[in-house]
Parts: sequence; structure tokens; C-alpha cells
Amino acid sequence: MGGRSSRDSGLSLAGLGSSLERHGRGVLYAVLGEEDCLRDHAIDMIRNAASPRAGGGVPGDVRTGTGADTNTNTAFSFEILYGDETSAEEIVCHAREVSFFSSHRVMLLKWADRLSVREGEALMPYFAAPSDSTTLIISAGKLDGRLKWVQACTKQAVVVNCAPLYDSQRPDWIRQEASRLGLSLDAEAEAMLSNTGREGLYRVRRELEKLALYVPRGTTVTARDVVAVQGKEPGASIFDLSGAIAQGNEARALLILDKNLKADELPLRILGALLWQYRRLWKANDGLNRGVGEAAVARSLGIHPRGQHEFFAVARRMPLAHFPKIFAAFAETDRALKGGAANSPHHIMHDLIFGLCQLARSASVRTRQPVPQVRRQETGRNR
Repeated sequence: MGGRSSRDSGLSLAGLGSSLERHGRGVLYAVLGEEDCLRDHAIDMIRNAASPRAGGGVPGDVRTGTGADTNTNTAFSFEILYGDETSAEEIVCHAREVSFFSSHRVMLLKWADRLSVREGEALMPYFAAPSDSTTLIISAGKLDGRLKWVQACTKQAVVVNCAPLYDSQRPDWIRQEASRLGLSLDAEAEAMLSNTGREGLYRVRRELEKLALYVPRGTTVTARDVVAVQGKEPGASIFDLSGAIAQGNEARALLILDKNLKADELPLRILGALLWQYRRLWKANDGLNRGVGEAAVARSLGIHPRGQHEFFAVARRMPLAHFPKIFAAFAETDRALKGGAANSPHHIMHDLIFGLCQLARSASVRTRQPVPQVRRQETGRNR
């Protein structure tokens, strides 16, 4: 197994901030993880931190750069190199070069995973004795921890963990970003944005920035606001799509799907949004069947009062026994979209909508002629 593959290894951004505040900027960092937004944030934090003293010998702690001063002017001492365009000799030469514009320089090696093994191993002597006048940031989505040069780097460097956030961590990040932009989100809007965050935090940030321009200041952002800023035509939201499916209105559901596809929405994104909505409908349906009142169910799911009537109207149209078939159809569609099925992604999504509408129109749990997607899943479960 490769080292540094754990999502929990290294400092978090909060831990990095505390380290920089206590010790100033160090001389060697490894900013690793597949979340671009977090990597860029970490690099900016390091760039903007106070510099360690230059010229007075090796700092007290190579990893933390103790003995920081207040020199934060890095405007003329920041340089970017790329792992697939440079050699170890060039990296070391630049790192040991004295800057004419500031007492301390910052170098960023992007795409470090594209360094050859030979070039990486040639950097090992530098990792053992880095220049005290340069901060070198090694950045990559992932490094192979089995390689000697990677082991040497992560042993000597301050490692910053920029792996994708867990589902449970994403809402906190979204609330922080929303607060920074002066936004207040209701629970439903937050949940939608959290689901979007599976595609990357930069996408969530763009949606939040659009919301900051769209929603009047002092107004709470709702799920309908989130849908509105995504640029879809009126009547083409995920709420409209699930409502048309619940009614068994195949023509309308397929029309809404095609509007989304023509607006360059990715089929997997539409599938993820549908799955999110249907999970909520299932939970609502289950609560209602157990005698829980609508108000209590709405509170537990974070449904805004303005949308409760429409939401529960959709939920009541769906027999609870249909949901296993629905989720089985979602699972097979997900596999088909990711597995390079013979049909095009658009045809796969059309088949899904067609099957869901057939289920909605059926008078009982078992249909006489289930669609292939649902039938294959049932057969697989009964084996």
C-alpha cells in the first residue's frame, strides 16, 4: 500500500493555521490530497504567513520554522515549477538561489506526482538539508508512499492533508464559506450544496458566490434559490422532475430530463440529485406511515415551510414498498453510467425515468412488465 493514502494523515487546514500562527512559515511542506480547493487554500495560507528569519543559520526547527519574523511580503519571491517540466537539479538550484527582492522566497512544485523516480530521488539530499531562505511546497493530488523520495519528503516536511471532505465534514465547510460571503442557508439549501460538494468544493464555492449576488442581503437562502442560480429553465428543477415521476407523467419527466441534459448537466449529477431527493421522500413516507406528523417530519428533514405542501404531496404518491425497487434502479443506473455501458448516458437516463414512471403508475408493488433495469436488480437479489 502507498503511504500517505489515509484521509486522516497530516495537518488539517485548521492545524496548519495554528502551526503558522505559532511558528511562522517553515521551509518544507507537502500539500497532498485530491481536493483542489483545499490544496490551493493551504498554499495561500503558507504564502501569506510570516517568514522565518533569513540569514541567521538554520532555524531552530526545520519542520516548523521557529524564530519567525513579521516579513510577509512574498509578492516578488514566489515561483511555481511543474513536476513534468523541470528537473531535480533545476528545483534545487532555484531553491538555493538567493532572492534579490526579499529575504525569503517561496517555491511551489505543482504536480509533484509527475516527477520521475530518478528526479525524485535526486531531491532527497535537499529534503535532508533544505535551504533556510526558501520555503519549498511540494503539491500533488496523491504521492506513492512506497517510493523512497516520497518517504524522505513526508518525513522531513510538514504534511498538509487536503483529501476530499467526509460527508459529515462538508456542511461545516459550507457554513463557513457562506458566512464569509454574508449568506445564511436553511437546512434544505445546505443539504443540496453538500450533495453538490461531492463533485468538488470549487463547484460549491461558485454556487455560493452566485447565491451571494442573487439573494437579497439578510434573506435566508432556500433550496429553490440554489436551483434558481444553477441556470436551469423554470420548471426543470429536481423537484419538478421527481414530482412528474411520482405522477407517472412520463412525457413531462422526460422533457425535464432533456432540458437538464441540454443545459450540460452531467447524467451522474442528475442521478445524484435524484437519489438525494428520493432518500428524503423515503424518510418522509416512512415517518408518515409510522404516524409521525408532517411538521415533525419536515423539521427532521430540514424542509422549509414554504415547500412542505408540495413535498408531502409527492411523498404521499409513492407507496413505501416501491422504494427498494427505486433504489435498485438507481444503483444499476450508477453502474451503467460508470461502467461504459453500450447505451449512451442519455439513453441510460431515459431508461431510468421510463422505469420510475412505470412504477409510479402501477397499482401494486409487483408490476406485470417491469422495466429491464428494475427486473435485473430483482433477479439479482433473489438469487
